[in-house]
Amino acid sequence: MSETDQSEKMAAGPREYLTFRLDQEEYGIDILKVQEIRGYEKPTRIANAPEFIKGVVNLRGTIVPIIDMRLKFNCAKAEYNSFTVVIILNLRSRIVGIVVDSVSDVMELAPENLKAAPDIDSSIENSAVVGLGSVGDRMLILLDIEKLMASVDMGLVSVEA
Repeated sequence: MSETDQSEKMAAGPREYLTFRLDQEEYGIDILKVQEIRGYEKPTRIANAPEFIKGVVNLRGTIVPIIDMRLKFNCAKAEYNSFTVVIILNLRSRIVGIVVDSVSDVMELAPENLKAAPDIDSSIENSAVVGLGSVGDRMLILLDIEKLMASVDMGLVSVEA
């Protein structure tokens, strides 16, 4: 995503983000992409799937792939405890679940609280990072979750032109 695209996206007015933790970092995703938040339940493993795709669960008759974002982002550890949750996302009519350490809260970020993401190498595809949000002493990495799920190694959501 070019800087102009990022700037236009961030200047659209205040937006709400669901914030969650992975290891020591805090991330935010557009609240409009979130369908529900559930406790972690062990999914049914899929043969030959990448390690970060934990498997699938049956969610009221819909088979939902479950992605462990801690493994995807190469976090030091991925332990499952009472705080571990699955965020169920509705992305272009595709339902996907992501495992995170914990959900923090919903934050409204005004354009003046958003900064463009630095162009650095990381385990997150650069085009999937919308920017950085700051509120007080908290810094959030804002993700375009649709772009992240549509990346080549994920292939979970088709990208429409």
